[in-house]
Amino acid sequence: MTRILIFILSALSLHDAVAGNSDYVDPFIGTSNFGATHPGAQYPHGMASVSPFNVAFGDKLNPTQKDEAWNSRGYIYENGFLTGFSHLNLSGVGCPEAGVMLLMPTTGEVNADPRQYGSAYSNEHATPGYYRTHLDKYDITAEVSSTLRTGISRFTFPAGQANILMNLGLGLTNETGGMVHVVSDTEIEGMRTVGTFCYHADAVRPVYFVAQFSKPATQQGVWKKMPAYKNVEAQWVGYNDTIKPYVNYRAPMAGDNVGAWLSFDTTENESIEVKVGISFVSIENARENLAAEQDGFAFNDIKAQAKTAWDTYLDRVEVEGKKEDKIKFYSALYHTLIHPNIFQDTNGDYPLNGQYEVGNNGDKNRYTVYSLWDTNRNVHPLLSLLYPELQADMVRSAIAMSQESGWLPKWELYGLETHVMVGDPATPMIADTYLRGITDFDINAAYQAMQRSADETENNRLRPENKDYLHLGYVPVDDEGPYDGSVSTSLEYYLADYNLARLAEALGKKDDAKRYMARAQHYRRLFDPTTGMLRPKDRHGNWLTPYDPELGRNFEPAPGYIEGNAWNYRFYVPFDTPGLIDLLGGEDGFIHALDQTFKTNNFDMANEPDITYPFLYNFVPGQEKRTGSRVKQLIDEHFLTTPGGIPGNDDTGALSAWLVYSMMGFYPMSPGDMNYALFTPVFDKVTLHLDEKYYGGKTLVIEKASEAQTSPMWNNQSLNDYFISHQTLTSGGVLRIR
Repeated sequence: MTRILIFILSALSLHDAVAGNSDYVDPFIGTSNFGATHPGAQYPHGMASVSPFNVAFGDKLNPTQKDEAWNSRGYIYENGFLTGFSHLNLSGVGCPEAGVMLLMPTTGEVNADPRQYGSAYSNEHATPGYYRTHLDKYDITAEVSSTLRTGISRFTFPAGQANILMNLGLGLTNETGGMVHVVSDTEIEGMRTVGTFCYHADAVRPVYFVAQFSKPATQQGVWKKMPAYKNVEAQWVGYNDTIKPYVNYRAPMAGDNVGAWLSFDTTENESIEVKVGISFVSIENARENLAAEQDGFAFNDIKAQAKTAWDTYLDRVEVEGKKEDKIKFYSALYHTLIHPNIFQDTNGDYPLNGQYEVGNNGDKNRYTVYSLWDTNRNVHPLLSLLYPELQADMVRSAIAMSQESGWLPKWELYGLETHVMVGDPATPMIADTYLRGITDFDINAAYQAMQRSADETENNRLRPENKDYLHLGYVPVDDEGPYDGSVSTSLEYYLADYNLARLAEALGKKDDAKRYMARAQHYRRLFDPTTGMLRPKDRHGNWLTPYDPELGRNFEPAPGYIEGNAWNYRFYVPFDTPGLIDLLGGEDGFIHALDQTFKTNNFDMANEPDITYPFLYNFVPGQEKRTGSRVKQLIDEHFLTTPGGIPGNDDTGALSAWLVYSMMGFYPMSPGDMNYALFTPVFDKVTLHLDEKYYGGKTLVIEKASEAQTSPMWNNQSLNDYFISHQTLTSGGVLRIR
């Protein structure tokens, strides 16, 4: 099947286009190679998004009713069998979730089985806030766009009977329950459950919708997939392929795998628009969201508004260089601005964290989707630099979560905690934000919540191993199973304690600062001088034996480590690299160990704990230039302008944030550490327009210096080393690096 990627604005609206940096974004980047992004219509931090859903059934072009093969992602570039357009989507996550409320246009007789009504497609085109494709089976052109809380689709049909299906059974989530109600010949309403992300059964949430159609239907109905029975005793054995339709049925239909359709008589090239509002509170709120954000049916206007919204954010950074590099850069910056997402409705309602009661945030933004194990390291520092007003709201949301549920978020999703990954990542995120000068949030409430996670020893939801950690100074290796993450968990606790110490110091809490900083230094108890690794210990102080530092590099079980091996975590004390240099025998030993990490192929570009390692050369005088060459090599090898152009799961923007920083020529070494490592930028010139409220509207310019320049220069003054503070950069000026 021919697939054409187009990177300019749609000819339909080209004459209205205003040039902006969104023109360089390619939403297809990351849709292959397990990047887990989607090319659909996404508004910045939007609750709703509209994305093609191409889960394959059997052979992707000749599907059968056997060998159903579900993807862990709603869209994979190589797949060629489309079954609809989902309205709630995640970008760059490691477990299947959401991908629900699928609209699908068809022609002819109504068929509610996605194996049969799905279609091959061609001529894809995507820009921020817009996606278009051609459904080959039906000769339908499908276009989608979105606002913060709503989506809009425009389907252009051939002459004859046209159908638009709303399938509530399909999705990526482990849930299948829903309710659908055909309100009239121009409106459908309903609900779909989502949740159990990464199979955590206590995280299930309903999401509500209202869909309105620009043309009255000639016929409508609902369907329900019927259960199969084993014998006359009616013993349930699962679902068969029987889908029972209910024509012109106007009562609500609830259960697993339900859906609805509207049919129309269309002329050649007639377009029907469908707008869908969603809410996590109620159908009534979904209808209010739709009325507030889409007055009437105006697809081109919504598409133009989405482009303007993206340009408003992306234009805060201007880069000068090759077009291919601009595509890489702005596509990456785009991916960092998808999550977290707006969670409140237009009236301020949202589900309270960990509850099913409703709170109200007034006119303030409440956010959801906090993949903090991934994003505390670079996404949130990047937001603090470029979009501090957004970061402030995200911190306020995290603090509010702690007041509603008792705990700060770890991996919060749609108002429920999934408990995915290890550590206490909200503490570094909040402390780092405050230390960067974004202080207009309730720091006392934040500090109290951080202390609870740091100090409680019983039933600690954020640090379940805290009792052992506080007693031993580390989390002991668990001899009951192969998936123990004792070293990884300990290192995350040390990082959180370091950040809490830095925050306590800034707040004048000297005794707390000393106590937490001392705890952070306990990482030394896991350093094994014989191997030079941070190695698992049991509770009696014995090293785990036998021990293979290579174990885990292919994600096989590796006692002591989460998603990696000992090499991936070897330097993961980013707050005390000088101390680690001493433990490794000094600068020569440190550089040798760092070199070996890359030479032995034990550096994983897709693994967050080790993505700062290319910048560690800056800590050794005379080795700084190697940072720039290493970073350039990694960019050239792993970040491309193709669908596989992200080197793995984007982790809600973490890998993209690495690329944004790396192309600009500076990188944050650790949450809580205000110093950036400096190295040669990709671009000849980068201009950052800093926020007026937080940074006085200053301008920061980064220029690639000539070969003759021997050290970084700030405002024409040579720097003593290859580091510069956040406070210095945000004061505005010109940084020249080579």
